Amino acid sequence: MRIDIVTIFPEYFAPLDVSLLGKARQRGLLDIRLHDLRNWTHDRHRTVDDTPYGGGPGMVMKPEPWGEALDAIIGTGPTSTGSADAAVPQSESSAGADAVSQGVSDEPAAGGAGPQSVSDEPAAGGAVSQGVSDDSAADRDAAGPRLIVPTPSGRPFTQGLAQSYVREPWLVFACGRYEGIDTRVVEDARARMPVDEVSIGDYVLAGGEAAVLVIVEAVGRLLPGVLGNADSVTDDSFAAGAMETLLEGPVYTKPPVWRDRAVPEILMSGHHGAIARWRRDQALRRTVANRPELVARLAPEALDEHDRQVLRDAGFPVDDEPTVR
Repeated sequence: MRIDIVTIFPEYFAPLDVSLLGKARQRGLLDIRLHDLRNWTHDRHRTVDDTPYGGGPGMVMKPEPWGEALDAIIGTGPTSTGSADAAVPQSESSAGADAVSQGVSDEPAAGGAGPQSVSDEPAAGGAVSQGVSDDSAADRDAAGPRLIVPTPSGRPFTQGLAQSYVREPWLVFACGRYEGIDTRVVEDARARMPVDEVSIGDYVLAGGEAAVLVIVEAVGRLLPGVLGNADSVTDDSFAAGAMETLLEGPVYTKPPVWRDRAVPEILMSGHHGAIARWRRDQALRRTVANRPELVARLAPEALDEHDRQVLRDAGFPVDDEPTVR
């Protein structure tokens, strides 16, 4: 999978060089390319924002650098002046992910110099390629990208959406700052590629970088070969199938007793059927306690009588029964 990230804070994405995603990049499972938006500005201060039309507080990211950046990265725009694939050593990487256009930041207003590029690339049209390309890069790029713009006004980012993104060969992230990106950038992009505006939660961030890290990790760990045990994702909270509307229950490891707290005996019984039943019971109880709206989405036909009794005991109404909580 190829991932391009456009941001004014390239250094924000060093975490993508560590842990499972870092290993995936080294093995060529993830080709992550980081691009500094300021490389597509043409003034002395490398300005990326301006005052909003209609008045109001804050600043809005200008459409010109965003348009040129996306044109150059995708390779289909009239202003593409250089390759978006100029490689730099992996050791110099700050693993890229985009910032979400969420909230107002404390960054300097228009005309502020802002953070500078972390590379020696040209000031206009340049881009940093980070990560390891695999043999199918040409076929993958020919399929075209999907642009993802994190924003609190977007659709919720869910495990199901992560599972759909993992089937995409190429994702491009646009990291917004200040009050967001000029809306015309998204409108123009939609004429050329699929565009998703997504939100990681009902809150506002200073910028989109943190949200992009969340999305990239959620998607990247689902790629075949990234996790040591492919079955690890099947029992995840929100995983497709039996766990789609449930939260994962409690987990335990050695020692069997710690600070006078013992591991439930059922987990050491070796009775796999009974263990599976216990884990589902715990998932049902935890979901009722923490996310009751998810339990309401459970299909009635997916519940056996034991499930229904667990829900009743947890105080959740079943079959139009009145709640006891």
